[in-house]
Amino acid sequence: MSQVVGLAATDPAVEEVAGAPAGRTVSARRSVLAPRTLRVLRSLSPVFVLAAWQLLSSLGILDERTLASPVQLAGTAWELIGSGQLQEAIAVSARRAALGFLLGALIAFVLGGIVGLSALGDALVDPLVQMLRTLPLFGLVPLFIIWFGIKEEPKIYLVALFVIVPLYLNLVAALRGVDQDLAEVAGALRLTWSERLRHLYLPAVTPGLLVGLRQALGMAWIALIVAEQVNAGAGLGFLINNARDFLQTDVIVVGLLCYAVLGLLTDWAVRLLERRALRWRDEGRSA
Repeated sequence: MSQVVGLAATDPAVEEVAGAPAGRTVSARRSVLAPRTLRVLRSLSPVFVLAAWQLLSSLGILDERTLASPVQLAGTAWELIGSGQLQEAIAVSARRAALGFLLGALIAFVLGGIVGLSALGDALVDPLVQMLRTLPLFGLVPLFIIWFGIKEEPKIYLVALFVIVPLYLNLVAALRGVDQDLAEVAGALRLTWSERLRHLYLPAVTPGLLVGLRQALGMAWIALIVAEQVNAGAGLGFLINNARDFLQTDVIVVGLLCYAVLGLLTDWAVRLLERRALRWRDEGRSA
């Protein structure tokens, strides 16, 4: 039963109906490059951007007073690391992002499970989440400061709000997309709720849930950037605000690049998890 969802999604007959020869995977049709080559190109693309950036700075096309060159940024980052400021700021920001993400993910899983598995839950809960989705969440920052003060709570709660919506939407869509024929088979086999969760729902919702996870992590870092611009006493946002007051554009860019690198690292971790968690799907296609 644990392989039913994957085999059903990769049935050769389905591929033939879609106009594709049986046995060929989507990735094989999409690209003729080897996976290792694609990974190398993915790693090298930021290097090309940095090289072009440095070249434009060396030629004087980019004014280093307004946008420092990569070499200058590396020197600034090294100084910040030597003083311990950068490590401390990253640790504080990562802690806020992690706490906000865990809180938002927990709420999204509970609400998504209620709505995706229950018609009554859909009627009662989904309209409220849809209202939350249309709110200008950045505009909630002043209200959160009034409610929770200027300490850690408003920053964590703002990150959580940004995480809820993408995870919730993807989870609900995945649960609603579960094949009802497979659900009837599970009922005929008299599987317990835990067995249905493991063998039916978990394989079915994992692809959509991982997409939502990548989106939610990206939104978490965006929310954190905004949250840390308001009354932050530590973290990358505090570092950037101090640099702004002294017109230290190199420190500002280093802080922004740290946000970007942290976002890339979390996205890479989810992609790695995706390859391992969905290995059964690729094995079903190649069978």
